[in-house]
Amino acid sequence: MLCALTVRTLKPGTFEAFRDAFMGAVDADDPPPGMVRFDMVRNVHVPDEVICFGMFDGTVEELRALNQDDREAQLAAIAPYVESTGADGIYEVVEELDLRGRGGAERRARVRPRTVALACPRRTW
Repeated sequence: MLCALTVRTLKPGTFEAFRDAFMGAVDADDPPPGMVRFDMVRNVHVPDEVICFGMFDGTVEELRALNQDDREAQLAAIAPYVESTGADGIYEVVEELDLRGRGGAERRARVRPRTVALACPRRTW
């Protein structure tokens, strides 16, 4: 399982416009193959800080190959609202703790039989 994650600081007062621009390219009824989940979270103390992350069940290469043109269009659409970008990469899920199950938590260590290089130059995936 992979997690594509980006931390952004938005220009003050632009969150709603950013969210509309970002989500405008997302079709929840037809997600890309392998895409399991997407979340956008906002810092409760610094509301201009937004983190977007998506969970992907596949390889780094498969994730990078998904809709590269759509991603470029999405980045262009949100650019007017973004002041800066922090962490921006593809991360391997190595631990998962599901606390929703009955009778206690379910913990899974995710171990891959091979090493995966996750170095990702900014905004190239």
